[in-house]
Amino acid sequence: MQDRYAGDVGDFVKLGLLRALMPGRRLGVAWYRYPDEVHNSDGRHIGYLDLPEKYGHLDPELFAHLRGVVRKDRTISSLLPALPHAVSFDESLALANVPSRQRREWRAGWFERALTSLECCDLVFADPDNSIVDDADKRKGVATFGKQMPLAEVHALAEGRCAVIYHHNTRRAGGHDAEVDHWIDQIEMPTIVVRTPAYSPRTFFIINPDQGIRVRTGEFCARWSGMKVRLHQGP
Repeated sequence: MQDRYAGDVGDFVKLGLLRALMPGRRLGVAWYRYPDEVHNSDGRHIGYLDLPEKYGHLDPELFAHLRGVVRKDRTISSLLPALPHAVSFDESLALANVPSRQRREWRAGWFERALTSLECCDLVFADPDNSIVDDADKRKGVATFGKQMPLAEVHALAEGRCAVIYHHNTRRAGGHDAEVDHWIDQIEMPTIVVRTPAYSPRTFFIINPDQGIRVRTGEFCARWSGMKVRLHQGP
C-alpha cells in the first residue's frame, strides 16, 4: 500500500469488504506501507467518486469519507476513520534504505513487530502493495521485496484467526483463475476468495472464515455485484 493510492476505487472495495466483515470483531490492519512511487498512474482511479448515484448507495458513509480523503489528504492514516477502533500497523517497508545484506533480518524484525501489534485482533487484514509470493530466499535481499508478502507471512498472520489478504493478480501462466487456485492450494487453510476487476484484477483471500464471515462475505458480494465483485468458484 502507498499513500498516493488512498481513496482510489481499490480502497472503496477493500474498505467496503472490511467494514462488512468487522462488526463484532477486533480488526487489525497490516498496511505493508511502501514509499510512494511516481513512475505510473496507479492511484488515479477516483472517477467513481463522481458517480454517487451509481456507487454511493453501496456504503454511503464510506463513500462520503473517501471523497474527503481524495480532496484533502491522501494518506493511509486518513483512511482509518472508515475502520472505527481498528488496530493499525503502518511502519514503512522502505527496504531500499536498508543495506542489502541486512534486509532479510530487517524484514523479519518488521514482521515480528506487525504480529505483536496485531496480536489482540481476531480479524486481520494485510495489504501488500503487489501480491503474495513464494518463500524463495533469492527475492528477500531485493529492495522491492517490500511490495510483496511471502507465503510464510500469510501463514503466520492467519494462524488461529481469520485473515484477509490482498493480492494483485499477475501475468502468471494459466490466467487469473489458475493463479487464484494455486494460492488457495499453497495457503493450505480453509479459504474463500473475493475477486473484483476494479481497473485491475484484485483478489482477497479470506482465510479461516467462520460461518458468520462466510455469510457476510456472500452478502457483500451480492450487494456489490454492480462493481463485478464476486466469489471465486474453484475447480
